[in-house]
Amino acid sequence: MSPPAGEVWLADLGLTAKTRPVVILSREDANTPRDLAIYVPLTTQYRGSRYEVALPKLNFLREESTANVPVPRLQYKIGNVSQGVLDQIREALRFALNMEEEQGSLPLEGPVAPTSPPPKQA
Repeated sequence: MSPPAGEVWLADLGLTAKTRPVVILSREDANTPRDLAIYVPLTTQYRGSRYEVALPKLNFLREESTANVPVPRLQYKIGNVSQGVLDQIREALRFALNMEEEQGSLPLEGPVAPTSPPPKQA
């Protein structure tokens, strides 16, 4: 099953035996090699982070909600993948999210902090 992007589903995310609403992000594809869905969970707690999107009141939810990029419960690091493998994974994500026209890659270290503009010449 590959639900269309933009649909909201209830999903068991393993959080204290509760289901949560999630927004499907991945492309609808009748020929996927396995059942995959990329999603973001919804919460009622908005913290003003760039990892969150405040949603308008949706008639099928009791409260205003926020879509957020979850942080999994990481246990311990077991290794690294190369920059080439990371780029291939990001390319697969661009395909899965129907964002193939967007290009570019981030280094393994993550995003680079913005630099100050050069001083103006007098």
